Amino acid sequence: EVQLQASGGGLVQAGGSLRLSCKASGFTSDDYAIGWYRQAPGKEREGVSCFTSTDNNTYYDEAVKGRFTISSDNAKNTVYLQMNNLKPEDTAVYYCAARRGRCSYTRGFDAWGQGTLVTVSS
Repeated sequence: EVQLQASGGGLVQAGGSLRLSCKASGFTSDDYAIGWYRQAPGKEREGVSCFTSTDNNTYYDEAVKGRFTISSDNAKNTVYLQMNNLKPEDTAVYYCAARRGRCSYTRGFDAWGQGTLVTVSS
């Protein structure tokens, strides 16, 4: 069974940076995708970024494009989300999720981590 552990959240001032990590275990294939979601208080969960392993393709929501960067370290079975120039509206619980094949927020993800809280103060 695939298990994911998100970490790296914390409290940061607006304009600051954080790097989130998603540590994965239990993969039996190199054909997978890791996506990041976030959910702010009182708001719906939204897709943030995603990485497809087969071709290293990446996706970014327009709200974070140019500020966030997703990357992977296969040797460590870890996907990272580097978040720069953080804004108060980025405050949310961030979740990583996995699915077989390619990134697809439409089709959804199967395995989920517990989430890590990011708080951006003004």
